[in-house]
Amino acid sequence: MGIMNAWTTMTELQMAATRVKGCCQELADPLPARVVDDAAALLRALADPTRLQMLAMLAKTSEPICVCDFTAAFDLGQPTVSHHLGKLRDAGLVTSARQGIWAFYALAPRLPALADAVLAAL
Repeated sequence: MGIMNAWTTMTELQMAATRVKGCCQELADPLPARVVDDAAALLRALADPTRLQMLAMLAKTSEPICVCDFTAAFDLGQPTVSHHLGKLRDAGLVTSARQGIWAFYALAPRLPALADAVLAAL
């Protein structure tokens, strides 16, 4: 076998062993990075049992809920409750208003569709 034949045979073997991307099925284009980043941030905010409970409570009331009520409901310290509410606020899921020394929380007026779907499933 000459050098050219050995090289050709090796190249054919390498090509046969190389998997060709996208050869089995056509895929949709990837989502824009911002859409994926926003959805991931929202899901991280929702991925905590206490925060899901807080959102469910807020969805079932017509009045804002005081931090003190969440603290009593979950037997958690105020700093922990505030941390959870801060995560929800940063994700755009709740709004807050101060009244004296207390902060009161309500669901954001326009929740992302993904958050609406999660709350509806609870």
